[in-house]
Amino acid sequence: MNIFISADIEGVSGVVHNEHTSRDGKEHDYARMLMTEEVNACIIGALEVGAKRIVVNDSHGTMRNIYHEKLHLNSELILGSPKKLAMMEGISSEFDAAFFIGYHTKMGQNGILNHTFNGKVIKSIEINGMEFGEFGLNALVAGYFNVPVIFISGCNLTVKEAEECIPNIYQSIVKETINRTTALNLHPMKARELIKEGTKKAILHYGQIKPFTIDPPYTIKIEFLNTGFTDAVEILPFVKRIEPLAISFENDNLLECYRLIRSSIMIASSTS
Repeated sequence: MNIFISADIEGVSGVVHNEHTSRDGKEHDYARMLMTEEVNACIIGALEVGAKRIVVNDSHGTMRNIYHEKLHLNSELILGSPKKLAMMEGISSEFDAAFFIGYHTKMGQNGILNHTFNGKVIKSIEINGMEFGEFGLNALVAGYFNVPVIFISGCNLTVKEAEECIPNIYQSIVKETINRTTALNLHPMKARELIKEGTKKAILHYGQIKPFTIDPPYTIKIEFLNTGFTDAVEILPFVKRIEPLAISFENDNLLECYRLIRSSIMIASSTS
């Protein structure tokens, strides 16, 4: 099997604060180590049940977090940004399954360090009237390539959000949310063991999970946190301002929708 891993940091056991997640945070390097080792746990589990190729996409912030030298040698790593497909850079129909490690809940929902792509810019993102966070949006990109997302790790509420999209997804809960910046965390070694065993189980039963898809056409609604962001994105010729804080556009291609969402966020964030 060929395995694709999208790795974020907020859902990693022991990560609870922006000092863990931001590059200038005092504890960022420690959090990077925790993130790297949870990804390694997924890689080891996949290799133990016969995975042949494993590609990891560093999907947090500047996307330069994972310690390359400390990552398992039988894997490949996509580092850096910007990327056309952001958290899903590298995904293609050549992969048999996708794994999401260290994920978090969407903006406005309970869950540790919740946000959707950019917590300083985005209030919500909807496709055809359904609101999605990073899990749902990224799972749809995998589905575009007919790749099922078969495993997720993160807090208990992140797993619940994932199950709303893919009810039978395999999962490892490595911490329980108490509030946005407080969690009950498993010991890192225990978290890694859960991820390794969950990965093995997911691969051994991966045929039970279908790719996550929505039929076209697609109507996208992006709601921003202030009208200045909406002002900036409204300049784009393909969008329509439907509310003071929201724009909308339509497209029949899911991948183009995802790229347009990401581009809109980059334009909005450049005004902050």
